[in-house]
Amino acid sequence: MDLLRKKSVDDVIHQNDETPESQEHGSLKKNLSALDLIGFGIGIVIGTGIFTLTGLQAKENAGPGVTISFLIAGAVALLAALCYAELASAVPTAGSSYTYSYTTIGEIFAWIIAWDLILEFALGAAVVARGWSGYVAGVFDLPAKWFAEEGSVVNVGAIFIVFVLGWVALRGIRESAWVTNGLVVIKVLVCVFVIAVGAFYVNTGNLVPFIPESQPPSGDGGASSSLHAPLWQFLSGVEPATFGLTGIFVAAAVVFFAYSGFEAVANLGEETKRPERDMPLGLLGTLGICTALYVGVCIVLTGMVHYSDLSEGDAVADVFDQVGLEWAGILIGIAAVAGLTSVILVDLVAMPRIGFALARDGLLPEAFRRIHPTWGTPVLMTSLTVVAVALLAGLVPISVLAEMVSIGTLFAFVVVAIAVIVLRRTQPDMKRPFRTPWVPILPIATVASCVGLMASLKVDTWLRFLVWLALGFVVYFAYGYRHSRLNKSPEGDPA
Repeated sequence: MDLLRKKSVDDVIHQNDETPESQEHGSLKKNLSALDLIGFGIGIVIGTGIFTLTGLQAKENAGPGVTISFLIAGAVALLAALCYAELASAVPTAGSSYTYSYTTIGEIFAWIIAWDLILEFALGAAVVARGWSGYVAGVFDLPAKWFAEEGSVVNVGAIFIVFVLGWVALRGIRESAWVTNGLVVIKVLVCVFVIAVGAFYVNTGNLVPFIPESQPPSGDGGASSSLHAPLWQFLSGVEPATFGLTGIFVAAAVVFFAYSGFEAVANLGEETKRPERDMPLGLLGTLGICTALYVGVCIVLTGMVHYSDLSEGDAVADVFDQVGLEWAGILIGIAAVAGLTSVILVDLVAMPRIGFALARDGLLPEAFRRIHPTWGTPVLMTSLTVVAVALLAGLVPISVLAEMVSIGTLFAFVVVAIAVIVLRRTQPDMKRPFRTPWVPILPIATVASCVGLMASLKVDTWLRFLVWLALGFVVYFAYGYRHSRLNKSPEGDPA
């Protein structure tokens, strides 16, 4: 079995050219600028991570040092973004890391990455939809039975927002960009508001000690505790601990969720007017702006209130309530709703592009690649995505799976970094509008950093991830391998 067969880079670059096949199925429209890409990037990145995870990880693992955790996670994301920028500008495609791995290390790895990205976007959208529903319930005092994370059988609010935003995603990338950019402006202004106003209420005493002393974790210390320990502690036999340097890195692995999704920008390569220039600007601009806002918010939050008193669910709004600025807490709650809305929308836009790329390569049925003649979107794949995410968000309490988004994202970053090294050797003369600096040192550092953060995730997260990958292998060998377009072409090129 030829599991390592590869696509030609030239075929990928020209696969969306005007051909009889593209005329039959339709092609994606080039409507996006660098500003649109940054809007999409910020739209998916700033959301649940900063509004929820900051308080939770400061309280449970890092204290005020959660700021360092965000910086570590941001640095790892930046390394990966530099690798993404080279590939996304040279090979603009709807498949991003899936297609990059297809051209470098082979089809089976490309499938694994695609399966991994489906997990990231679908699960991420469902988790955020449930968070959106909870924030809406808090702002408008809606019944917990239909909107809360706990106690609801069917989360009506989550289903509602997924279908509404699914309609926007279906109507076209231009319309999605308009909605996303509008919501991005709101939540960026609120993050700036939190930093500017909150700075006047910072008590430097709350920031001491900046890194609390290491201590044993709470719990029974049995098998259950072992499954909830970071993988490296479980394998090394080191006694589990929270806070201290260990807590900083554990928190960094978790808050990496706050950066997950920026790579969705790379999925929009075929719809970008000037990908050779706009892709690097979109990726690096997104990370630069988000990291600056994250660090500012973390310092203000842990300075306004002692980390042990932070809310685990709504820290950003709650700290203003604790210092007597209830009106500010209400404004931030409304902004959180807007912020989470844009995250869901970008997830719903990005995931169908993965399915579109898989279907174009024959790894999924041909119907999934059909483009609506007017809207210019993969209509069937988008529709199925919306239905699947709505079911997950409405029926399944999946907060325990949030870490799986981080592990899936980090795994994809590892493959992208390897792809940069491989393509530099196999395609040295390929046109690269943006070149990743210090190759192979920087990509190797990216791989090491990502693996290090993955090792800081819990054992049970790794077990769930392995189960998901096993299910992906079943789908690939049952359908994808036999129907792959490379399987139909003895020369190794798509038929």
